[in-house]
Amino acid sequence: MHEQMLGIAVTYGPRVLVAALMLLGGYFAGHWAAAATGRRLERYQLELPLRALLESAARVLVFGLFLIMALQNIGVELWPLIAGLGVAGAAVALAMQGLLGNVAAGLTIIFSKPFRVGDYVSIVGVHGEVLEIRLSSTTLGHADLSRVVVPNRKIVGEILHNYGGIRQLAIEVTIPYEADVDDALDTARAVLRANSRVLRDPIPGVGVARLVDTGVTLSITPWVAVTDYGAANGEINQAVLAAFRNRKIVRESRAHLAA
Repeated sequence: MHEQMLGIAVTYGPRVLVAALMLLGGYFAGHWAAAATGRRLERYQLELPLRALLESAARVLVFGLFLIMALQNIGVELWPLIAGLGVAGAAVALAMQGLLGNVAAGLTIIFSKPFRVGDYVSIVGVHGEVLEIRLSSTTLGHADLSRVVVPNRKIVGEILHNYGGIRQLAIEVTIPYEADVDDALDTARAVLRANSRVLRDPIPGVGVARLVDTGVTLSITPWVAVTDYGAANGEINQAVLAAFRNRKIVRESRAHLAA
């Protein structure tokens, strides 16, 4: 028994040692290939998830080549192993079809670019600022600092509303029929010019929206950055009401603001 063990060690020991060194070399070569791939991809300005996928593919490909050489070195028959891996891979793919669907949808999003990080989007009943795009999911952020993680397969094929990096406020104020409408419109424009959150381009909209029983409803629709949407809405409502009261454009009992 001792002689048999010694014979096996003498026969296969050097091969196993060489195979182990090959795997170690493949590990470092894979990391080098991933880093080199990442450096080359920087010039193409690809999305981060796609870059990560290509870097991982380069790492796995190089390590796989070294693994094949290591297995051949110790005398492992590769064809039966490949056939077994094919059957196992089919079973794994069937069990993980939901995840694979998310990854396929993630690649579609990355290549078609219906939105980017920083855009404000509304999709599948949820909305928010795009914080992160991954291969399997997209993360949206809300003004209350909460996050919504949406599986990518729920996004592809759905109607998507992309606001981009800016949003438009919809503020209305109703003034009496006897009030000076031109003065009210000029006052509203002055309020918008005084607010640093309001963008100058696109030009804010200020005009008469409709006539109602209680008076003339004015529409004030400035554009602001996505991150300023909540704060700007409150500031402009308060400033418009204060300015209209100072100029006696509205009476307190008949002032009506809505956003």
